[in-house]
Amino acid sequence: MSDLTPQSEAPTPTTDKITQAARETIYLCNFRVSVDGEWLCLRELNDISLTPDPEPAQEDPKDPIGIERLNLMNMAKLSIKGLIESALNLGRTLDSDYAPLQQFFVVMEHCLKHGLKSKKTFLGQNKSFWGPLELVEKLTPEAGEITASVKDLPGLKTPLGRGRAWLRLALMQKKLSDYMKTIINRKDLLSEFYEANALMMEEEGAVIAGLLVGLNVIDANLCMKGEDLDSQVGVIDFSMYLKDGGHSSKSAEGDGQITAILDQKNYVEELNRHLSASVNNLQAKVDALEKSNSKLTEELAVANNRIITLQEDLERVKEESSHMLDCDRKVSKPEDATDGQVLGEARKQLKEETQLRLDVERELELQIGMKQEMELSMKMLEKDICEKQDALVELRQQLDDLRTLNHQLSHKSQGSEVTVKQKSDIISRLEDKANQMAATIRQLEQREKDLVKQARSLNSAAGKLLQSQD
Repeated sequence: MSDLTPQSEAPTPTTDKITQAARETIYLCNFRVSVDGEWLCLRELNDISLTPDPEPAQEDPKDPIGIERLNLMNMAKLSIKGLIESALNLGRTLDSDYAPLQQFFVVMEHCLKHGLKSKKTFLGQNKSFWGPLELVEKLTPEAGEITASVKDLPGLKTPLGRGRAWLRLALMQKKLSDYMKTIINRKDLLSEFYEANALMMEEEGAVIAGLLVGLNVIDANLCMKGEDLDSQVGVIDFSMYLKDGGHSSKSAEGDGQITAILDQKNYVEELNRHLSASVNNLQAKVDALEKSNSKLTEELAVANNRIITLQEDLERVKEESSHMLDCDRKVSKPEDATDGQVLGEARKQLKEETQLRLDVERELELQIGMKQEMELSMKMLEKDICEKQDALVELRQQLDDLRTLNHQLSHKSQGSEVTVKQKSDIISRLEDKANQMAATIRQLEQREKDLVKQARSLNSAAGKLLQSQD
């Protein structure tokens, strides 16, 4: 058995090699993936004896499909465990850029792709796990909302992109485990899409569905608008799960401090963006209120001019009415038919002027009421503008404080990185000095041996001289 650790002689797979070997699948048929605590171990099949393995699933070591299923199940265990632990340590809602979450979706994608039947289309053969996921809508009506949301998302052109979006929405809904159990229990329907020895048709699929229950403690907020889910390359990054025993214990404390500082910096930057957006929105509202205020001021000036004009018309009508009444009193007896006609016209004109006066008075009252309402609106708008300006000043002050804090955190982050580099340099120098001291000790031991040999030869020579003198 050979573990992929820095001390072992087996080469560690790099990202380039993994990418090259994982165009359609990442399954390692010549290796077996196993879990050593919370680390990943790859064991060559040539090093594994043919005796039964104490794993829960007894697989034939020579069966590549069984090995692929076992590898995927163990990778799913590591991915889910690492995602839950890192999310709980992080203590905040996960987003699309979180690396363990991205790896979890990649592992789930490979699990769903395992053993898929190829469907022939006019463009060639096509393998997609979107078909099995569409079955959930028929078996569980509440999943219809997710399927409809996926179909309505703009920018998704392939079944692969729709399947990836479905997985993300199900995780945010905290129903991924329930949906997976629902379709795994209906193997009669899955047989249309999967081969008989596929992971979803065997007991490994039920194990993975049970492991997904633990993800219900995670809160995720994934924005899929603008994300290219159709052309992403799903490659499992084994480097996240391999042991690193040489330097992990030396730089764990420094990495923890840097992670904490970077998390604080990201939080401050996010808060800074929210505050900037709030400031921009408030500024836009203040501008709109100022424009409305100027418009209302113009309307008020027009209304005042209209009221003055109406008052002048009212005075003129009053004067004309009094003049007509005086004329009516003077003409008490009409002298002839012409005078009677003039009197009738004068009375008719008096009625019209009286009606016009009443209309003007009503319009004047209406304009006075509108003026009072506009004045009240102006006062309320001025009060609202004052409150918005105060809030804007407070938000700008908070924004300046956050920028100062962000600057300080950036300096702390740079200082921590410099400290870690200095510690690494000190460690390397100490190792070099230790190697030099070991070499010096070996030289001294060799000299001591040589001196002992010389002393023995001198003693023997002295003994011979003494014997010759006797």
